[in-house]
Amino acid sequence: MFEFVPKDFPADPGVYLMKNTQGKVLYVGKAVNLRSRLSSYFRGELAHPKTRALVARIAGVDILVTATEKEALLLEASLIKKHRPHYNIVLRDDKSHILFKLDKTHDFPKIAFTRKVVRDGSTYFGPFTSSQAARKTWKELNKLFPLRKCRDASFRNRVRPCLYHFIGQCLAPCVGNVSRDEYAVLVKRVEAFLSGRSADVLRRVEREMLDASDALLFERAAELRDLLSAMRATIEGQAAVLPNHPDLDAVSAFAAGGGMGLSVLFVRQGRLLDRKNYFWPDFSEDELPEAMPSFLAQYYRPESFVPGRLLLSKRLMAALGENGASMTEEVLAERRGGRVAIRGPKSPEEEQLLEIASANAARAVAEAQEKGSEESIPSLLGRKLQVGREITRIEAVDVSHLGGKGMRVGMVVYDDGRFAKEDYRQYAFPELEGTGDDYAALARWAEKRIDSGEPWPDLVLIDGGKGQLATVERTLAQAGLPNLWELASIAKAGHTKSDMEERVFRPGRKNPLPLRPGSKELLFLQKLRDEVHRFVIGRQRQARKKTGMKSEIMSIPGVGPKTAKLLWDRFATLDGIRAATIEDLQAVPGFGPTKARTVHHALHSDGAH
Repeated sequence: MFEFVPKDFPADPGVYLMKNTQGKVLYVGKAVNLRSRLSSYFRGELAHPKTRALVARIAGVDILVTATEKEALLLEASLIKKHRPHYNIVLRDDKSHILFKLDKTHDFPKIAFTRKVVRDGSTYFGPFTSSQAARKTWKELNKLFPLRKCRDASFRNRVRPCLYHFIGQCLAPCVGNVSRDEYAVLVKRVEAFLSGRSADVLRRVEREMLDASDALLFERAAELRDLLSAMRATIEGQAAVLPNHPDLDAVSAFAAGGGMGLSVLFVRQGRLLDRKNYFWPDFSEDELPEAMPSFLAQYYRPESFVPGRLLLSKRLMAALGENGASMTEEVLAERRGGRVAIRGPKSPEEEQLLEIASANAARAVAEAQEKGSEESIPSLLGRKLQVGREITRIEAVDVSHLGGKGMRVGMVVYDDGRFAKEDYRQYAFPELEGTGDDYAALARWAEKRIDSGEPWPDLVLIDGGKGQLATVERTLAQAGLPNLWELASIAKAGHTKSDMEERVFRPGRKNPLPLRPGSKELLFLQKLRDEVHRFVIGRQRQARKKTGMKSEIMSIPGVGPKTAKLLWDRFATLDGIRAATIEDLQAVPGFGPTKARTVHHALHSDGAH
């Protein structure tokens, strides 16, 4: 056990990282006074079993001193995201939510999906936790407002309207079917509708309809009548929960059975848009004061959408405290680029909204406890693979090539209950081109993975047999890190119909592990292996397709490797290049009038194919 000596730690604000004997970070915390905060862990009897378990595993404590508590909060959130410690509140599903982006810097804006807020003059609407719900809303908007759908590159190079124009869902600005001023009117209407000023939009459309009718423009009046009817139907489908309120997120919690559920409701223009639930096991009420600022700093990241107001339940406001609320407001205001107010409920309507959030948090607890009635995958894998602890982060790797060409290693990540697709990686090894050497590729992958650093996996699963397993094990030993990761490999036992069961190998064992065919743990490992196989094969096909298309570009007379790369980077597809005008080609870096005319002639001459 770690021996705490108070004089070894400063009485300054900062962050502390508690580590076990293997150097793995167990817990990240912040403090106004590091010496005082750390002393509280090592003096007297600790009340909570979770804290006692943490302290019993501590082998060392690293500290990072900061100038202020606010800086410590920001650093804590960053380190929690990097290390994902077992004893912290960690947002395992911490990817940003889906937003609608209206890029008003473009002459003809479109509504696009994004997960990242960039302060570039664009307007954002949302968020949506479900991509399916977001896409459904997007389709409804496009029925109401015929904005363009195409990418900027396609927009620049299109010579005739797309299918959306012919079904009445695009005005075809790409070919000059609508003026910039007319399109701007539509954009303002979309923005007003999404911003909650739907009543104003309805009144304007109704007035336009009556004016068109008075002018005997009956076809235009009929179009506006249909638009008016569709908008009213859309608005009636939205339930108002806080009429005349600004955008806000409502947050409440529910504790039961040794766990804590927390729910965030997204209220936009007074209407409940969506919600996100979280659950943390082994969480007690006395942890809330330290956990709440950490949660908010993790949840509202710099690229996230931050509303102007957070509505917190009374218990969460009490846990956050006046100082914590003020500090968190300052952090979030910087990320939003405007004022953020964190407040408790002030009206019966707000109380009712928080009751909805609390009910959702209770639902998160109930669902987690139902799932927890069976042995969890992390603990089951730890036991069946004879690791002796839970396995939460798994990295699965697979080698792929085609006759020795396109040598690649794909890596997928499963992190505490989900496939973390943002952490998927593809490793290319041009130095192994033509060798078809799977073992060399795995050795090079292990070297690169060590160089990339934390977060380390609890387990690396290799698609292969004992040879592939031994290769990675040997590479770790040569790097002086033999116990950095737990290793396992999975391979088919044979090729006959009666001998197609899977075998799982572990270092130090001659025979495979005795995992029963069809068992929960074996099916899970097969699922991981199938996912990495799908990923690496898909990426390899994309690479081959891109290489083939570049070769096709170079087959155009007068186009060499350098010119091909410039054209590819600019137009993305062969059709886009062929559709380019001389003026478009002149806009490519390195192209002058003469080169543009030469390439354009080559693209459209009889010899081009």
